[in-house]
Amino acid sequence: MNETNVTVIGNIVTSPQRHRLPSGDSVTNFRMASTSRRFDRETQAWADHRTFFVDVECWDELAGNVSHTLSKGDPVLVRGELYTHSWDGEQGRRSRPQVRAAHVGPDLARGVAEYRRTARVAVPADPGGIAEAAEAPGDDVPPPGDPYAERSTDYFEGDAALHQADSDQPGDREAVPVPT
Repeated sequence: MNETNVTVIGNIVTSPQRHRLPSGDSVTNFRMASTSRRFDRETQAWADHRTFFVDVECWDELAGNVSHTLSKGDPVLVRGELYTHSWDGEQGRRSRPQVRAAHVGPDLARGVAEYRRTARVAVPADPGGIAEAAEAPGDDVPPPGDPYAERSTDYFEGDAALHQADSDQPGDREAVPVPT
């Protein structure tokens, strides 16, 4: 396979639009812009250079998560397959770049986000059993079958944290000193 996988960092420039297809699949589409910056030696400041616009398509579960989480103007990182979308228009054959996203997330270098896992339905252990719903978001118990359950850690061992926390948020708990 010769897929061209890319990571694009930029801002969403159109509101994500979710559509349900007759097949039952769902797709969310949005357009994003990624502007490169260059250091201008004359002004001794960073300046915008070129802007790359690309359409992004997200399918199935990713489609729902994107449409419920992100909106126009949000800084994002998109990883997926880059390809050329072509069609026949009034002016002849036309084309534009498009990314079929495998991963989409907020750019935490430019803001904060609050992550919440989506609830999943567990597969019954025996064919006659009843499927149990996954734990509600925010519960400490990972959903059954979660591939990351064993890797998850809160970075706490006893009363000491891995690193001290410093926060400018009023009401945040105080940092726990790290033993040296």
